[in-house]
Amino acid sequence: MPTPMIELTDRARDVFRQVVESYLESGAPVGSRTISKLSGLNLSPASIRNVMQDLEELGLLAAPHTSAGRMPTDIGLRLFVDGMMQALEPSPEERATIEARSAQGGPVEEALAATTAALSGLSACAGLVFVPKRELTLRQVAFVPLSAEQAMAVLVGDDGSVENRVVDLPPGTTPGALAQAGNYMSAMLSGLTLSEARSRIEREIAAERAALDSAAQALIESGLAMWSEDGDRRPVLIVRGQGRLIDAAAAADLERVRDLLDDLEGKQEIARLLDRARQGDATRIFIGAENKLFALSGSSVIAKPFHGADGRVVGVVGVIGPTRLNYARVVPMVDFTAATLARLMT
Repeated sequence: MPTPMIELTDRARDVFRQVVESYLESGAPVGSRTISKLSGLNLSPASIRNVMQDLEELGLLAAPHTSAGRMPTDIGLRLFVDGMMQALEPSPEERATIEARSAQGGPVEEALAATTAALSGLSACAGLVFVPKRELTLRQVAFVPLSAEQAMAVLVGDDGSVENRVVDLPPGTTPGALAQAGNYMSAMLSGLTLSEARSRIEREIAAERAALDSAAQALIESGLAMWSEDGDRRPVLIVRGQGRLIDAAAAADLERVRDLLDDLEGKQEIARLLDRARQGDATRIFIGAENKLFALSGSSVIAKPFHGADGRVVGVVGVIGPTRLNYARVVPMVDFTAATLARLMT
């Protein structure tokens, strides 16, 4: 368990803060002489070295084999983030960049991906956005002829969203059959999800209650099959900026980077982790070995849920990077991105 701040003396707390902040900036273990030059502690390197030794015995600092300096442990980072960090709000330019990317036109998935890419670039981490599968509830369906072989199927959701798909037409499909199929689906399926709609259509056709000609019936069946398959493949996790994880400091530890990239390939595991962050409104910070998924790669995840128009959580946005990322800067940036995506969803 992290050591409560009350158990640290003022001197130990000041030295600990200096070590952590210097490590997060440089990515390298920090020696006592460096701390004595950087800080206004008015302590000799020997005194600082003694305090660092005490902090190491408390499990807050560690000494790598290849260096005489110290670096914070995962427990130490947790203590710093929870009790000592001074947040740095995003600059006006950073806010404008995130808002501009979220406001671009197109499907919601594209706006989510663009916003996540902006967050990745500004934070120098990989950006993540997790949106649970959401089945489209139908309001209206129409078929617009494109050629003798194809038509554009237009689905309007009850939330006002519009999805278009090109469908192949059964031979001999007439404009009347297209209109009949669209009218039938709009009348019968309004208010149902795609999976509910497919079940109802199958029951109606099996019971021979659907007054449709063969072309319209075939068109409806093929359209529902396509949309259901589309829904199954709908992305629930978008990752942008993996390349930013390989910086100059990380190049010296390629095995850790390889482990991290392998973690990112296991998207279902990442999705499960982010799903945990959907509980409540608070920003969640997972540091290193606190989560077994990143125990090998030594990585941290900062995640924040965002809400839709009805106030319910609709997704989670965040970043993943090395444990030495700049928490004071990145945590407020993730918070702002979540607020921006919430506005996008309303």
